[in-house]
Amino acid sequence: MPTTLCLDFGNTRLKGVIFSNTDIVEVFTLTNDSPSTIEPILNQFKPTHCILSSVIHHNEALPEFLSKHTRFHLLSHESKLPISTPIGKPSTIGADRLAICSAAVSLFPTQHNLAIGLGSCITYNYVNPFHEFLGGAISPGMNMRFRAMHEHTAKLPLVQADTNFPLIGYDTKTNLQSGVLVGMAKEIDGIIEAYKEKFSDLKVSITGGDMHFFKTYLKNEIYTDEHLLFKGLLYINQLNNP
Repeated sequence: MPTTLCLDFGNTRLKGVIFSNTDIVEVFTLTNDSPSTIEPILNQFKPTHCILSSVIHHNEALPEFLSKHTRFHLLSHESKLPISTPIGKPSTIGADRLAICSAAVSLFPTQHNLAIGLGSCITYNYVNPFHEFLGGAISPGMNMRFRAMHEHTAKLPLVQADTNFPLIGYDTKTNLQSGVLVGMAKEIDGIIEAYKEKFSDLKVSITGGDMHFFKTYLKNEIYTDEHLLFKGLLYINQLNNP
């Protein structure tokens, strides 16, 4: 049974998942992207395959290192994908968006798909029933919103997200939390409603670790999976690294 290491290097976190066949064995966060940091993971789990999705300028030595120890694939717009990308500049599409769309298509292959990723930014990714990724939208993510209000004002503090916040804030902290978290929920619901008006058979998927902070304020029915991106990476790896 193949063991696959799937790596996702985002602007905020470097994360990885070990799959045994299609089962998740381990989920971890990396402190950095040096080969010496990843080597203990290779020694412990001995993955036969590896795929990397990166939207950062990752360590240049890493692909060669992973290629020596695994069947390695670096995800890009040139990878074999279950979707096509008939847009102006497919080379500019983030690898994370390709992975999320691929996962959505693998789960719901006959529907209009809106796959939403919650990372440093919120990405809205539309794939039609012909498996064409036609784009979508990008807006600031949760932590970016908190930081922006702190960094672009003289007195507003930098606050952290909390699942226990009121709709009507009673102090500066809870006002900021309500503004960001309820605001995100209403933004997401509003965009979903706009897509529903255009596409009758729409399947909405959402992924990302920030989801649990505000999901109680979402009114639309949504398929949620914190590891959707990694399942997309596993699927793409099987296409490129059989």
